[in-house]
Amino acid sequence: MKELATKFIDKECVIYSFDGSHQYEGVIKEVTDGAILIEKDGRLEAINLDLVIRIREYPKNKNGKKKSVVLD
Repeated sequence: MKELATKFIDKECVIYSFDGSHQYEGVIKEVTDGAILIEKDGRLEAINLDLVIRIREYPKNKNGKKKSVVLD
């Protein structure tokens, strides 16, 4: 998962956790052996890489703007 997560560095992403109750949004700044560092609204947050099951780039509409609602 670490190798795959590095492909999303400096992209705004949605990160889904293993238990399904947590969903994180932000720009991935760094990926280490055990964590992903994301930034949102000027704050940094570390997410345990062992709990991540899905990473996807934040969806955009046809005009290139962020979608207001992400349904998954």
